[in-house]
Amino acid sequence: MNKSYFKWINNAQSIVITMFIVLFTASTASAQTVPSVKLKDLTGTTIDTGAFENDGNPIIICFWATWCSPCKRELNNYMDYYADWQEETGVKIIAVSIDDSRSTNRVGPYTMSSGWEYEILLDPAKEFARAMQVINVPHTFLVNGEGEIVWTHNNYAEGDEEELYEELLKLVD
Repeated sequence: MNKSYFKWINNAQSIVITMFIVLFTASTASAQTVPSVKLKDLTGTTIDTGAFENDGNPIIICFWATWCSPCKRELNNYMDYYADWQEETGVKIIAVSIDDSRSTNRVGPYTMSSGWEYEILLDPAKEFARAMQVINVPHTFLVNGEGEIVWTHNNYAEGDEEELYEELLKLVD
């Protein structure tokens, strides 16, 4: 093989790498927004997830299920801070249950007994979860006042609420 062949290969590799970097940068530069899926709340009212609104304030979307212990711990712990977070940042929490049609009847009683003051939505077919690329729960998303997803966190460990609070503060500073 001659030198010009190797020079051509090196140039081609450089071009491919440069194109990859440009495409990756462009794809990460555009913010992801909340997709539009029709869900029901606990009263049976249909809600369009693409129209979530909170007067320009942040929204936390938490995917959870009644059978998921870490999910319930997460949302119970968030409830301990929710009033303060609302006062400081204007945040709204939307808890989206992925309980299937056989267990959605447990969602209302559980949330009532827990004293959650969140908006509760039902996603028994997991359409919204798929659209948000949720693979397992708990999965939490932070949405800024412009409707862009700015932070995401999967699973839950004690203290994760502090990380979420720090992310919330970045949005209102």
